[in-house]
Amino acid sequence: MTTRPSPTPYALDIDGLLTRTPTVRHRLDLSRPVSRALLAHCLQIALHAPNGGNRQSWRFLVIDDPETKAGIARHYKAASDAYLAATPPTAMSERAVDGVRHLADHLHLVPALVLAGIRGRLPRDATLAQQSSFFGSVYPALWSLMLALRGRGLGTALTTVHLAREREVAALVGIPARTVTQVALVAVAHTTGGSDFRPTPRQPLDDVVSWNRWQR
Repeated sequence: MTTRPSPTPYALDIDGLLTRTPTVRHRLDLSRPVSRALLAHCLQIALHAPNGGNRQSWRFLVIDDPETKAGIARHYKAASDAYLAATPPTAMSERAVDGVRHLADHLHLVPALVLAGIRGRLPRDATLAQQSSFFGSVYPALWSLMLALRGRGLGTALTTVHLAREREVAALVGIPARTVTQVALVAVAHTTGGSDFRPTPRQPLDDVVSWNRWQR
């Protein structure tokens, strides 16, 4: 598929883009379609991300069919309910819980879902290094995708909750579960309430960064 670069509706420098790409749940515009051309262009950008050994074993499935989205949403809702039920009340803020529930209740209405996977399956006794290399070969591309979409005014929410039902979702969309591992699901939509976002709140730098010797 040949795609043309899509125009950026507003300007963000690189620092602005990196600090204003939050997880968007409540502000996803569920009524406005996301064009396949725009998604394809942003995915093309994402393919330039670094990955282990430059093997490029990532695979991406874009889902915009209402019936298929509804099927995924049913599995996602069940997995999300189980996840929240098992999460201690003090582990997540009330706002975070509300966001998780909102996405689970509306996932079937999100204009597009991007399901990311990687060829192969890790052995049960995979070492830490193997696990890091395996999953780390997909996440940079996912982040690049989210940044590319954000730069064009869209919002995204990356989630892994559905992996509790990986096999069921694989059967639904035709993924060969024995040879392909699902990694994450990204909800994609235009945003409501304007396209500008404030910088995401984070811990003070000194609370999380040490120099030369671990102190945290």
